[in-house]
Amino acid sequence: MPDAEPAGTVLFPGAGSFGGEFTALLDALGPAAWLVRYPGRHGRDFGVPAGSFDALVRACAEQVSRRAPAGAVLVGHSFGAYVAYATAVRLRAAGTAVSALVVVGAVGPGRLTVPADATGTPAGAAAYLDRVDPTVLAGAPSDEWREVVVETTVQDLRLLREFAAGPAGRLDRPIRAARGEADPLTSDAGVGEWADRTDGGFALRVFPGGHSDLLRSPAGASWLRAVRDG
Repeated sequence: MPDAEPAGTVLFPGAGSFGGEFTALLDALGPAAWLVRYPGRHGRDFGVPAGSFDALVRACAEQVSRRAPAGAVLVGHSFGAYVAYATAVRLRAAGTAVSALVVVGAVGPGRLTVPADATGTPAGAAAYLDRVDPTVLAGAPSDEWREVVVETTVQDLRLLREFAAGPAGRLDRPIRAARGEADPLTSDAGVGEWADRTDGGFALRVFPGGHSDLLRSPAGASWLRAVRDG
């Protein structure tokens, strides 16, 4: 018999991101992996940013329902971890089960705080990005693109404040978590609190590097393939 097709893997970018942090993972995971499109990020059909965190999650859940109606693995990095988690909760309520949730570089929802300076001015958001991951703005191809990233970060983190203040949900599927050992936003204890959000089992993996490094590492890709094929 031929090998079974791998489960679809849906990647949720971080605040201000257009998905570049997932380039290596998309290559490693193959054609069954794809990047969710946040409203306002891509093209005419997605030209208006979501007006609320709930609207953002609804748009993501609709995409998953269309492209991977059953058994997808949702993978979220940082801000995207909370979007992916809320999407999994919404899909479960609608009768569509995911096979696992993977959260990277994100503390459990009960530990989440959104720094006020990062949601105020572009300068504050730029300073926040430099603290969390200096490569984000340093690697931008132009000043104009840096401005886009910073403005988008402000928008995303303002939405995230709504999630932080909202009710909690619980999953019946496994949550697998990862963090970089030098990540300034996370700790083992903080990420470990994701265990309280599932009845399906939890495990944490710690990788070398900072907030985003594991997304670009062969070890990170191997780990995620093992979770997907699990």
